[in-house]
Amino acid sequence: MNEIQLLSIHERTLSIVALAAAFIKENVAKVTDEHVVEKGTNSLVSYVDQKAEKILINGLRDILPHSGFITEEEMTEQGQGTYTWIIDPLDGTTNFLHAVPFFSVSVALYDGEKILIGVVHEVMYDEVFSAIKGQGAFLNGNPIAVTERNQFYDVLIGTGFPYKTEHTCDGHFAALKDILAHTRGIRRLGSAALDLCYVACGRFGAFYEHTLNAYDIAAGALIVQEAGGLISDYKGEDRWLFEGEVLACAPQFRDRMLQVTAHF
Repeated sequence: MNEIQLLSIHERTLSIVALAAAFIKENVAKVTDEHVVEKGTNSLVSYVDQKAEKILINGLRDILPHSGFITEEEMTEQGQGTYTWIIDPLDGTTNFLHAVPFFSVSVALYDGEKILIGVVHEVMYDEVFSAIKGQGAFLNGNPIAVTERNQFYDVLIGTGFPYKTEHTCDGHFAALKDILAHTRGIRRLGSAALDLCYVACGRFGAFYEHTLNAYDIAAGALIVQEAGGLISDYKGEDRWLFEGEVLACAPQFRDRMLQVTAHF
């Protein structure tokens, strides 16, 4: 796929994601308990997630008719196309259901080896983060970059916590203690896609989390990389997209953050 094709797909993707984000925004505070299904412990879904996913699938399939899909709600067959869309129609569903204004739509295009396009649309404030492989990262069309701050004590660190208690361990608390003692503080937004984008635009110096899925991180990871940041697993290796753990950071904090993730 050449650069012109990617640019066209990127622009069309932005429009489709915007439609899903607008639908979600229209339904804030309209969802009641009777609309919510608990898929598992603290894993919730409503008609809003499902309808947003339909909007995305229908639109993205028009762009690349033979593409496959990896989705959170699994409302479509994965497909066997050369290209795969990795989508989370509503990253931060629990926030959405509690009217906490941090949730997003996340869409990535994957060719089986690398992520080519990433779009994360923050719904309530209409912050649109996007990237095309090799062409930089943007927030509402303006270039972004990871923080230039050099001191670990001068940055915020983002993270998330697993919902299931069997995934918790002493390492969580050791990592938190390390970060709280040596940085400006820690933040837990409730949307991994947004956490990654906050690293990309310099709001966070780093972000780490595990027990994640590809649809949580695919788009945001490309945006971090195109903003000059680094993406790895907790050991600093490249097995992060489908292995459930991710570390994103500005390059100057890589070694220090690997000390943090070594607690696990």
